[in-house]
Amino acid sequence: MAQKVLDARAAFPDATLADLYDPNTMPKKLLDAHRELDSAVDACYRKASFKTELERLEHLFGMYKELVKGAGEKKGEAKMKEIGEQFKYKEEC
Repeated sequence: MAQKVLDARAAFPDATLADLYDPNTMPKKLLDAHRELDSAVDACYRKASFKTELERLEHLFGMYKELVKGAGEKKGEAKMKEIGEQFKYKEEC
């Protein structure tokens, strides 16, 4: 799905990222590819879709906040190993 986003962007070789991601002029092909990717990623974090971008961000930053809580208390490799274990790829994603 991420490849669809890249392919959609490649279809507009003369456009800058600012052009492509302008909310008023974003190509439909690119918007659709991002929506599909968002849905797939959302499914990795919870069963229900997010209703808004703000809801998605609040959820993800909340998860991040929990993940790094106490990060200053743990050192180097031990903390990185713990983080890696929490974010192992899920088969259902």
